[in-house]
Amino acid sequence: MREQDPAVRARNFDEVACGYHPDDAMRESERCLFCPDQPCVSGCPVGINIPGFIRKINEKDLRGAYDILTETSLLPAICGRVCPQENQCEGQCTVGQTLEPVAIGRLERFVGDTAIREGWANIPYIEPTPFKVGIVGSGPAGMACAADMAKAGCDVTVYEAFHQAGGVLKYGIPDFRLPNAVIDAEINTLKKLGVKFECNTLVGRLFTLEQMITEMGYDAVFVGVGAGYPTMLGIPGDSLNGVLSANELLTRCNLMRAKEFPSFDTPQPIGKRVAVVGAGNTAMDAMRVSLRLGAEKVYCIYRRSHKEAPARAEEIHHAEEEGVEFHWLTHPVAILDDGHGNVMGMRCVRMELGEPDASGRRRPVPVPGSEFDFECDLIVYAIGTNANPIMGQTSGLRLNKWGYIDTDENLATSLAGVFAGGDIVTGAATVIEAMGAGRRAAASMKTYLGIRDSNRPYRTGGDTLFGIDTSERNFARIRA
Repeated sequence: MREQDPAVRARNFDEVACGYHPDDAMRESERCLFCPDQPCVSGCPVGINIPGFIRKINEKDLRGAYDILTETSLLPAICGRVCPQENQCEGQCTVGQTLEPVAIGRLERFVGDTAIREGWANIPYIEPTPFKVGIVGSGPAGMACAADMAKAGCDVTVYEAFHQAGGVLKYGIPDFRLPNAVIDAEINTLKKLGVKFECNTLVGRLFTLEQMITEMGYDAVFVGVGAGYPTMLGIPGDSLNGVLSANELLTRCNLMRAKEFPSFDTPQPIGKRVAVVGAGNTAMDAMRVSLRLGAEKVYCIYRRSHKEAPARAEEIHHAEEEGVEFHWLTHPVAILDDGHGNVMGMRCVRMELGEPDASGRRRPVPVPGSEFDFECDLIVYAIGTNANPIMGQTSGLRLNKWGYIDTDENLATSLAGVFAGGDIVTGAATVIEAMGAGRRAAASMKTYLGIRDSNRPYRTGGDTLFGIDTSERNFARIRA
């Protein structure tokens, strides 16, 4: 895929990857073997019919490809950009056993972008039901659940704490990786289904989940608020001016438009020498944003080696191309004060890898006597996130020992009628996994409400009433 030149893109927020030309997409689609066992489908968290949509591209039927994609994926233009395909569908691709795997993500993005450009949207006939459904959080889990419940005929309202819908897609991912225009286009598709969005609404402060189920008249509620509470290292100097989380940096830059200061009123002073602690996708975003905001030098500080870095290989490669300096096997132990409450640098220790830990990665161990001081004036922590505590503080939801919402196998919570999914249940995961959780929760919510799922066959073998299994507790709607 064509990309902006690294020297040029490191100073702008335009999208790095330029997308496939139609000829490129046709050539790539011809590499698919259309395997009968379809290992790529089993590698996709939502089970997209990947050979089906690629075959349609090969036949130059892009609308047909979009129709197949949107049977299971609400956000093809988004997932094609930010999903870790190398660990999911492309990681299972048969072609990838001997050659480069088929570029499934890039083909998905190509179809999604074409749909946005052409104004395509698959809005089915919707038979209204009397049920009212509330969605807390407008990230990928909330959007996927909202779409399925709207298609089931429910009156769906999505509550978002920020002033724009999109959740982590809006505040956490920079424009050069996922343009806001793409997110807005996918949200507009939801609005066409009848989904309503209420922004600037912090559930748990303005009203509680219990009030939604009782006073506000919601028949079912889905909680998909993500896990955006940042983790800090807890070392001396954490509270100095010039230490912040990647969440704060990215939210200020992306959602609050600090990159366009003073046209927008959000300041974001950037240091000359910025050190980002961590090596996940969020860390890569924070480093590349810092470059674009004007940092002279940007460093990645990570306690393991390149091999163990959790970021996508593509993101690390892009960061290296743009001039980020990587310091592997390095761990901060203290932040240094300039005497006026500001960051002057940090004290680090060299690490070596020992035995594997619970995550399966080799555990980093400090090298005795290897401490050294590292000069920087802004430090960004990108070492993971925790559950947002507001839901647990303001409702009777049962939480697990880490503070995440506890659910059963159907994603039902301890409050009757309240379901949850995505990062607030599992911890930080991918966009497509959050969407999968949203769809699973929607299926459970439909069962809870007694809404007939037209894709699920009737049960047989039990007691029947007028030929229908009594456990269905419902009637079948038909359109004459």
